[in-house]
Amino acid sequence: MKKRKTASLRRRPTPKRVSRPSGKSTSAVSRIEIQSDPKEIRKVEPFLLKVNHSARVDDGTFYRLLVATTEAVNNGILHGNKCDPKKKVTIICTVSHDALVVHIMDEGKGFKPETIPDPLEEENLLKTSGRGVFLMRSLMDGVKYEITPHGTDVELTINLKLLQ
Repeated sequence: MKKRKTASLRRRPTPKRVSRPSGKSTSAVSRIEIQSDPKEIRKVEPFLLKVNHSARVDDGTFYRLLVATTEAVNNGILHGNKCDPKKKVTIICTVSHDALVVHIMDEGKGFKPETIPDPLEEENLLKTSGRGVFLMRSLMDGVKYEITPHGTDVELTINLKLLQ
């Protein structure tokens, strides 16, 4: 049996963080819908910057969020919606005291995350694609996939309590 290699890319909380109000059930929700065109990925960063007005995470955490969200949006556009201009990718961010949760929803047929080859396996090291799911899992505190009748919903979570 071949031994699988795994990378330990756990993040260390950055101490320079602005504290959020400690209201128990206060949450902010932001939403954007983009066309299934790779050029639309440019809209992700300005959207997440607006979200960060509520979340107020440090630069390192914001960068993790940006990379993971961009990967999920890119996957939704290219693999989920197949760049079909009639289909959209929707991003919904919820910021609460405990967590920042991002849902990226496409209108594709879905996929099985367990069938994606491990990018750390020797035969996959030189491939030019196939690292998006690995990156999301490495950068986020939680990643979930739900295949629905309407498409795929990728949920990315940053546990804000770990950053305090």
